[in-house]
Amino acid sequence: MRRKYVRMTAPLLAITLIAAGCSDDEAAPGDTGEEVAPDTSDTGETADAAGTATTAATESTGGGGGGAAMARVTENDSVRCGSRDDLPGFATLDENGEPVGFDVDFCRVIAAAVLGDAEKGEAVPIETDARIPALQSGEIDVLVRNTTWTASRDGNDGVTFLQPNYYDGQRMMVAADSEYQALEDMDGTTVCVAAGTTTEGNVATEFERLGLTVSVESFDDVDLLQEAFVNGQCDGWSSDGSQLAGLRSTYPDGPESLVILEEVFSKEPLASAVVDGDSEWAQAVEWAIFATIQAEEFGITQDNVEEMRESDDPNIRSFLGGENAEGTELDVGLGLPPDFAYQVVSQVGNYGEIFDRHLAPLGLERGLNALYTDGGLMYSPPYR
Repeated sequence: MRRKYVRMTAPLLAITLIAAGCSDDEAAPGDTGEEVAPDTSDTGETADAAGTATTAATESTGGGGGGAAMARVTENDSVRCGSRDDLPGFATLDENGEPVGFDVDFCRVIAAAVLGDAEKGEAVPIETDARIPALQSGEIDVLVRNTTWTASRDGNDGVTFLQPNYYDGQRMMVAADSEYQALEDMDGTTVCVAAGTTTEGNVATEFERLGLTVSVESFDDVDLLQEAFVNGQCDGWSSDGSQLAGLRSTYPDGPESLVILEEVFSKEPLASAVVDGDSEWAQAVEWAIFATIQAEEFGITQDNVEEMRESDDPNIRSFLGGENAEGTELDVGLGLPPDFAYQVVSQVGNYGEIFDRHLAPLGLERGLNALYTDGGLMYSPPYR
């Protein structure tokens, strides 16, 4: 897995967008009297930006549209995935400084499908408020960074969300020795959250629904949030349940000093995203993700994938790039090679293997992320 050490922030991306939009023979917007699109870099995950701003950013940088991403990925021979490096289970750095985690593996899944080599997936750490601008500018090819798919982001941010790779919900974490056993016990408390996320609004909405008062404190950096929690500035720490499990696992006083309350008070489908208007790239990324789900349903793993290529089941043979019942290879017209699913499973694994590798050690159960055959939501359209 390639890694990129430059952490993208909103100010740095603003410079990138300006540089891309102006040239020696082209005046800056302020010099022409044209109306300048509003700066959207500080909107973060809440995505309040006007659609005109995202359109302008995309058009000025060539970030998306008309197969641009696939051509860029092919030319660069790498897939640049917007990620992070501070969330255990999803994306962090190992003892060698290499990116590892659930989201990192899905970056590798995309690279294996598109380029035939999982190691050509490049995890690019990006701050929360810079992730959408990074996608719009073409700094990254795909966002794979525990980002919730919402209506406002779909409509206002100029991006397309794909098949969720994790269905989550917001929860509350408190000190194990506190008096709080449920949200109803937390009237008049202070809850700390990450700034620029759906978490902020969800806390306010849920406490109002319960008829409780709450003070919400937002932090731009998770380390600062944790410091505030340790110092007693926060009575509760709210985020997606999976994030809380990861953060709890590395808490300075040990995971046993924290408790995650039972209530789940939001829907948080965490999904990859690409720039609007590039259906070729969107389909390629989405079907790479589907491949991990279908492989688990077929019972194909990293250990048995070679054997499964010779399966008596023509559906499995075709899925892995072999001949189907008609004696031909399946050409799905996605800009992907016939054996893309084989590359995904052989190099990275099926969905269950990826989950067990990174999230099961945090104590997370499959739940909604089980296959539909086991009562979950993970379901792949047919490969035919």
